[in-house]
Order: sequence, then structure tokens, then C-alpha cells
Amino acid sequence: MSNKDLLDNIKKLREMTGVGFKDCKLALDESKGDIEKSIEFLRKKGIAKASKKMSRTASEGLALVKEEKGQISVIEINSETDFVAKNQDFINFCKELSDINFTNKGDLNKINDAEMTNGALVKDNLINIIAKIGEKIIIRRANFFDNSNGTNFSYVHSAIEKGLGKIISVVKVQGISKGKNEDIGTKIAMHIAASNPLAIESENINKAIVEKELEIIKAEITNSGKPSDMTEKISKGKIAKFLNDNSLLNQVWIMDPKKKVKDIIKENSFDKDLKIIDFVRFKVGEGV
Repeated sequence: MSNKDLLDNIKKLREMTGVGFKDCKLALDESKGDIEKSIEFLRKKGIAKASKKMSRTASEGLALVKEEKGQISVIEINSETDFVAKNQDFINFCKELSDINFTNKGDLNKINDAEMTNGALVKDNLINIIAKIGEKIIIRRANFFDNSNGTNFSYVHSAIEKGLGKIISVVKVQGISKGKNEDIGTKIAMHIAASNPLAIESENINKAIVEKELEIIKAEITNSGKPSDMTEKISKGKIAKFLNDNSLLNQVWIMDPKKKVKDIIKENSFDKDLKIIDFVRFKVGEGV
């Protein structure tokens, strides 16, 4: 490694960890110039308990979708500020990651180990862009829908440009009939983006989420001064409403409040019964 490369890597490592020059040089010498191994070395030595920047919250960024031959991939990359999310270097990095995500079918481990157009691995370029921009950046989550067992549709809300925005939903639907209901898939994707269902049907909602909601409901009833014998009855009604409001098929259809999604599914069943097989919704920073 040349002196210039060594100094560049020391600068990157200091930016990532907040550790001094001498310790960063030692770590790089021990790891033969590998940044990730250097960070691991420093953490093991107790010099850097965690990367300085990576301990900060990254809840802004971008979500990207790519469609090709009926297959769809979606990925979320987070930054600390919306200012960075508008940075062209960050956007270009995200676009290339979207292509890599499609090739690697939503596998984050494979994405991190994939080679980018500059010849470096994704995980190394991630370190470089963090050092260059000066913010924590993470590849948060990814998904992939193949073209088997249904037809895929996507929707980008608040699109900055094609396939790039703040909320992206993807849905797989069975029973699409050519010339009859081909537009319904995109409408369902739009509904998912707007209404944020937790599952297709109420019985599929994560039990931990339901239990937590029930706990909150019971506490609210108790704190409101209602008699204890009424708590169980009231909580049953409230949790039933929660399940309905958060299961896709039971949600009120955003394009007609007099109907539910399951009514729209029935209306759009022609040659075959229309059926929602799977969906995802990525909202940038949600849950961070």
C-alpha cells in the first residue's frame, strides 16, 4: 500500500471511529489495509466501542424499486438527513444498489459482498461514501418478487424520479385477466402505500403486535375510570377494530369509502378469482 493510500485509509478510519491517528495506523497495519477488519480490531482492543457515525440514527434516505420481465425488487437506503438524500453522489450510489439488489434477489449479504462498477465491493464503497459525505448511511432492507405464482405491481409515492421515492409498495396478485382487470394491481399497490396494512388477513398480523395493542387498550380503559368488569368487553371490541383496520382485505378502500378491499377483490374477479398473495411496503425511516 502506498503512503497516499495509507493516509487516505487512516482518514476514513478516523472518520468512522473517532480514534486517533496512531491507533488507526496500527489497526490498518494489523489488518493489511482492510477497513472493516481494522474497525473490528479497534473494537476488540476496546479503543473504539462502536463506529462513531454508525451509532447515530439514520432515518432519512431513499427507497428504490426496479422492474424487469415481471420481476420486482425494492430496497431502502438510509441517511441521517434529507439533505444527504438529495445529494447526487448518494442518489447515484442508491441507483446502483437498486440494480445490484435486483440481481441478488433481495439478499442483503450478497448485496454487501457484490462488486460495483468501480471494481470495489458494496461494503467498501459504503465506507467510502460515509467518509466522503460525513453521515451514517445504511442499507436497511431489501426484498424481491419473482414472476411465479402471480403478477407483480408496484407504486412509488412522492416519487423524486422514476423508481425512486419515500414510500414504495409492491404487491403480488393472482387472477389478472387481460383486458378486464389489469389496472387493479397498481390500485391495490397505491392503497397499500396509503393505508399501511400489517397483513393480508387479520389472523396473519404479528401476535406480538396484537398483544402489545391489547395491553395498551386495557391500560387506557382502566385509566379512564371504567369499572373493571367492563374492561374485557370493551377491549374485545377495540382489538377487533384494530385487527380490521390493519388487515388489508378488511380495510376501507381508499378510492371508495363505501367499500372494503375485499369487495374490490370480488368485483374484479373474472376468468379466475382475484387473490392477493403477498405485499411489502417500505416507508423510508419507518420504525427506525
